[in-house]
Amino acid sequence: MAGPISDIKKLEYDIHKYSSYSSSYLPENIREDNPSNQTSRWSSNTNTPPQFLILKLDRPAIVTRIKFGKYEKTHVCNLRKFKVLGGLEEDRMMLLFEGGLKNDSVPEIFNLKHRTNSGELLPIKFIQIVPLLSWGPSFNFCIWYVELLGIEDSMFILTNLRKYNMLREVEIVRLFLKHCRQQGYVRAFGVLQEETGVLLEDDKMTELHEILVNRGDFKKTEEMLMDFITRGLMDDYLERQEYKPLWNLQLTSENEPRPGRRGGHQLIIDPQTSTIYLYGGWDGNEDLSDLWSYDVRSNRWTMIHERSELFDGPTPRACHKMVYDTSSSQIFMLGRYLDSASRTEENINSDFYLYNTVTKNWFMICSDTSQVGGPQLVFDHQMCIDVEKQTIYVFGGRILEPKNEEETTGQYRYSGLFSYHISTHTWTHILVDCEHPSASSPHVQSIRSRVTHSMLFHHKHRKLYIFGGQRGKEYMVDFLIYDVDSNELSSMTPENSNADAKNVPQSGFTQRATIDCQKDEIYVLTSLSKEKERRDLNINSFWLFSLTKKEWSCVYKSEHSNGENCYQKNQSPCHEPCPRYAHQIVYDTTNQVHFLFGGNPGTNSNLRLDDFWVLRLEKPNRDNILRYCKYLLRKQEYEEITKNDPLSAIVYLQTKLYDIIDHGDPVQLKEFHKLASLLFKSDITAGEGETEPISLLTCSLVGGGGGSKHKQQPPSRDDEDCRKGEANIAAKVMRVESPKSVIDEADTSSISSMSSSDCSNSQATTYTQKTNAESSTRGTKVSKTGSSAIKIESTTASAFDSKQTTPSTSHAIAGTRNRIIDQQFEMKIRRCLLFNKLVDLMPEALCQPKKNISDYVLL
Repeated sequence: MAGPISDIKKLEYDIHKYSSYSSSYLPENIREDNPSNQTSRWSSNTNTPPQFLILKLDRPAIVTRIKFGKYEKTHVCNLRKFKVLGGLEEDRMMLLFEGGLKNDSVPEIFNLKHRTNSGELLPIKFIQIVPLLSWGPSFNFCIWYVELLGIEDSMFILTNLRKYNMLREVEIVRLFLKHCRQQGYVRAFGVLQEETGVLLEDDKMTELHEILVNRGDFKKTEEMLMDFITRGLMDDYLERQEYKPLWNLQLTSENEPRPGRRGGHQLIIDPQTSTIYLYGGWDGNEDLSDLWSYDVRSNRWTMIHERSELFDGPTPRACHKMVYDTSSSQIFMLGRYLDSASRTEENINSDFYLYNTVTKNWFMICSDTSQVGGPQLVFDHQMCIDVEKQTIYVFGGRILEPKNEEETTGQYRYSGLFSYHISTHTWTHILVDCEHPSASSPHVQSIRSRVTHSMLFHHKHRKLYIFGGQRGKEYMVDFLIYDVDSNELSSMTPENSNADAKNVPQSGFTQRATIDCQKDEIYVLTSLSKEKERRDLNINSFWLFSLTKKEWSCVYKSEHSNGENCYQKNQSPCHEPCPRYAHQIVYDTTNQVHFLFGGNPGTNSNLRLDDFWVLRLEKPNRDNILRYCKYLLRKQEYEEITKNDPLSAIVYLQTKLYDIIDHGDPVQLKEFHKLASLLFKSDITAGEGETEPISLLTCSLVGGGGGSKHKQQPPSRDDEDCRKGEANIAAKVMRVESPKSVIDEADTSSISSMSSSDCSNSQATTYTQKTNAESSTRGTKVSKTGSSAIKIESTTASAFDSKQTTPSTSHAIAGTRNRIIDQQFEMKIRRCLLFNKLVDLMPEALCQPKKNISDYVLL
């Protein structure tokens, strides 16, 4: 892999090609940065795709970043979505970036892909910018200024060009090697490999191909795959699989105490003891001040205090926030909501409490944090703790003011970002709200505060991640990052946020977020909206944000339609929580499970929930992948046995395949019955009076039979059902996702590009000569088809001997011979496809290329 690059500078370019331009808004305008001139831009004359600009560098360079300048005001023609492609040739470019610009006046810089998949630097000569959507959907596209940044040192680029061309040459040779092996060109394969010294794949993969495809030794193949899995060669594939959510209602004995119905409460967890703490909330009639603990291991709730204020604790409250300090086993609590009638001068104080879970004592740290440099009384804010630095962060929330003041202004005020140092009991106002009186000062950092947002602390990255929320009637969609060590605030645009609005959590819905710092993953449960006009969207969805890939992915989305079944005691429970807001969720990092309690279902002003749910996110494990591999192998072996020895196939079905299938699972049981049906296929006439049993193997893999001269019966509906989506069905049976690659179609086309009949014709002479030469021997006759050996019983071989046949039977013998060769060739194809599926589970660096030469050949 190439090392880091330096000496980044501005790169000169010319406008090489363009799709269109409007009036005087010429493409050349983007070379000049003039934000105050409204005409200094390129504008397309239509928004009908494809619209593009192709920039040509003076000479090849490593282009690392692209900068877009903007007009001094927002503009409807700014690019909301676009992509950037690049390459050494204008007709062969790859995707370097896809994203969008904010509709403001601030220039933006984006990192471009500038390394190959193997890590080598990627030289570029042409850059293509493709607008996809403007901020005004019906408007044309415009680009104000483009600057390319990178390195163009001649010697440096020449060195990397040589490396890049060498890599391309190696990949071309590997594609040829793969093609030769699939087509059975053994000598060509050997000569090319010896001449170039290029290896197609790792030696273990070559051995796997020989054992499975050429020898058909399924038992040895199973042993090899078991060894691969034990050594962790499929762990990367397992890690790439999507999570499968599993909700379970956590029930306790009716005689044991448990928290009642509520919303606006708080949950926190002690990961070291697997203990969850719950405090307060609103039960539909009044605020609560009870404190509970839940032991995850014993599944038992314990009431610590029914009324905490009687033990020097906080008064009843809701919409407060809590954090847990694992180093001192202490809970910190701040904020609460007051209705308008209670918002008097004496009540609006921001009290700050501590609870020691060891001594079980409450302690008021401060009666009003606003008097000691902290936040005013807020609700719907967020709190995080940096245990290492003993610092608590508080961001956002609406500031509660006396009733008369709020009615006078008619506007809400929001709180900024504060930090509290536990050891010194000191508060710091880090970022003020953008409408704070001091926000206009150039020496003061500000932020757009909000309510009902998410804020999470990553103790390894040492960063706060802030996203979502609401400010007034505006739903926030930005993703902010605050570095607690450098005090830098930045924004991040998820890779797929501009590709499709459906690929990100929808704004305006209640969200609860957690983080796994080991996996670099953020989890977000979105549910019911507080807005009554949006409550018809009765949807639960669970999202994952990968901090590594910077991408959102939806784990699941479910439209909930069970109505009051969810919260009526006399109804059977649902399989998942009903949509709600004012609920709470915590994440047990030790056991990697989520816990959800209570909330407001939004159907009745006084109704609250007390259901307690556990969410497990499961991925396939090594046992699942081994079971999947065994199933694929045994299914293939069974089909081959079915062709030649139905009686042995029955025994194999009842033992080897029976052991793999879970007969309590309807999906797996159905698949097992389909496999059993292969034994009962109808017969077709073969020659004079001979019959040949047909199964899935006798049907051609490629449309039209691959040019076979032997007409086959059209497959029945059962045959089609058995064949359609075999890989996907098998994957579901084994709880493993089928590898998504081009092998299913491209490899079938590549492997079978020489039809079975062509093989029959080209090898018939060799076959007959071998049979005649060995007709005196009563043993097994062998004919080479490609690189695999075909074994044929001596009785059949002798029937092919022209000296022992009469003209009246020669046609039938030739047909039988060709049919056997067709079957053996198709068996080789199926084994090749199975091999490709198996190696697709392995690390890419060990395996043959995923693509084929046929992908690049169009006639």
